[in-house]
Order: sequence, then C-alpha cells, then structure tokens
Amino acid sequence: MADGSELLCPRCKVQLKEVRTSGGVFYGCDVCGGRAVTIELLRKRFTPESINPLWLHAMRREGRVGLPCPSCHQPMIGVALSDQAEINVDVCQHCHFIWFDAHEVDTLVPRQPEPVAPELPQKAREMLAIAEVERLSKQAEGPDLDSAAPEEQRRPWTTWLLSAAIICASLLAFPHLGEVVQRFGLIPAQATRLNGLTFVTSFFLHAGIIHLAGNMYFLLAFGHAVENFLRPLRYLAVIALAAFIGDLAHIALDPSSETPCIGASGGIAGIITFYALIFPRMRLAFLMRWGFVWFRWIRLPAWFVFVLWILFQIIGTLEQKAGMSSVSSAAHLGGAAVGVVAWVVWRKTNNESRMHE
Repeated sequence: MADGSELLCPRCKVQLKEVRTSGGVFYGCDVCGGRAVTIELLRKRFTPESINPLWLHAMRREGRVGLPCPSCHQPMIGVALSDQAEINVDVCQHCHFIWFDAHEVDTLVPRQPEPVAPELPQKAREMLAIAEVERLSKQAEGPDLDSAAPEEQRRPWTTWLLSAAIICASLLAFPHLGEVVQRFGLIPAQATRLNGLTFVTSFFLHAGIIHLAGNMYFLLAFGHAVENFLRPLRYLAVIALAAFIGDLAHIALDPSSETPCIGASGGIAGIITFYALIFPRMRLAFLMRWGFVWFRWIRLPAWFVFVLWILFQIIGTLEQKAGMSSVSSAAHLGGAAVGVVAWVVWRKTNNESRMHE
C-alpha cells in the first residue's frame, strides 16, 4: 500500500489526505469528498455478513470495470457493497482499497461497538495467563497413554525459557499493542523492513490473552517431549525454521498485504507435527462441550487429531485467501511442513545410527 501522500483521487486526480480515526486510517479527497478505505477498516466498521459478499464478488471479478485504483492505478471492479445495500463501490483486488464517492459511506449503518471490559493490571494478566496454561496442561494429562515416551527424561528448560520470553514480550506489548504491532509485526508488503528483524519480533507478540494462552498451552503440552528427543539446539532450530517458513507461506498467500501478522503458531505448528509423527498413537485429551454447557474430556490418537487439524488448516487457508479469515492458516501449514521434514531427517538419522551399532 502506498503512503497517503502518493494516493490520487480516481475522479479528481489530486492527492488524497490521510485521515486517522479510532477505528483506523482512510484517505479522503478534499475536492469531491470521496474516500479510499481498506477492506480491513471496513470489516472493523461493518458486520462480516455484509462485507464478505463484496470481497468475494471482487475476487471473482463479478462486476463492471470501475475507476482506477488510488494506489496502483489499475482498473478496480465495481460491485455492490452487499446484497442488501443499494450502493455500488469500486474495489481493487491488488491493494485492497475500496472507493466510496461522496456521502455514500454515510448511508451505511456502523457495527455496534462491543462492550469493553475493564482492563486488569499487567501483573494480574500475567498471573492469570500463566495459571490458565498450567491448569489446562495438567488437566489434559491422563494415564491412558498407549505410546511410551523416551526413558531418559530431562527438564524442558528450553521450552520453559522460550514460553517465559514469549509471555513477557507479549504482556509488555499489551498496553500499547497497536503501536507495537505496527512497528514490529510482520507486514508481507514490507517483509524486509528493519533488516528482516520483524520475522523474529513478530514471533514473540500476540494479539491478546486468549491468543497467548492458547499458543503457550500447545508449546508447553508438546514442547517438552520434542525437546527431549531433539535436545535444545535442534529443538530451537526446528521452531525457528518452522516459524520462518510459516511466515514465508503467509507472505506468499498475499504479498501485497499491509496487515501485520504476529504470533508463534507457525513455529509451534512444526513442534506439534513432529510430536504427532513421533507418537502417532499417543492419546490426546479434548474437552467436549455443547454451547455453554461443558461435558467431559475425551481422548483421541494423535495421528487422527493431526489429520483433522491439517484438513481444518487447508480450509482455513482457502478462507484466508478469500479474505474471510484473519487467522494465518497458511503459516500453520508452512510450520507443519517443517515438522514433517524434521521428522523424516530425525528418523533417517536414527535408522542409520542403529545400522552402525
């Protein structure tokens, strides 16, 4: 996405003015009153049901040839804003800009703001996050495991230190999360900014307590066994490579995206994959529920869970490609691919070692 000073009004051919609001940034024309809005900002202001049909029509080129894009100047696609709204807007498939003529955006009904819960002190958030991760880890353990772990068990210091670093970095960023993510998140269209440092910094940032607790749960639940197999250096190498390949997969899906990507799930996906391939019959615990009523834990073999997870990630990647999901399932698949390669290399090395004994 170009800088605000380089964007031109498709009707008046004058430079657009950057306007910052509480919901995000848009670019307006002082002459005709038109506005250039990103699809990300539009999703924040309106419900997904009213926005997704707009983007799907644009991706399928189901509309007329529209005005030139304010950024790349290629012809946009003129489509209906939604199935209910009687407004036609111009959408750029490449820059994700949507052009509204004067007063068109004023006719739309904004999304009702969600009630904001009172923010807890940073120390309280940190204690709650750690306590929840430990509780879930202990609750998911069970005696009905039909695959044995290695006899020589070591304390997973690397996993503990890595999770502590991620928790501390994320919690420190929460008070100013928007600014931190814009500065240190991985932006596909600016992947090499900060000399590529965002490939590293984005790994340690998370979008909230739930995002952080979920990733730390999986890292703590599966990381200790994988660390025991690979030992710390190779274990960290798998995580780093899985995170990097996952980031590349995310970038490849939409290289022009200006939306920052954060989270350690790409690297953790590599660890989960390696674990599932090493212990395919290990029974994993899941808490089943219906609505708001919680039932009981069930246990499924790791290979079965892994196959289901891969299928869900493929579906999620298709939704991500269509602009219907903000979760980077492509990064998960990229990390999982590294986990498969690491397992193949480990198995080949292990077999060769046995042959020489």
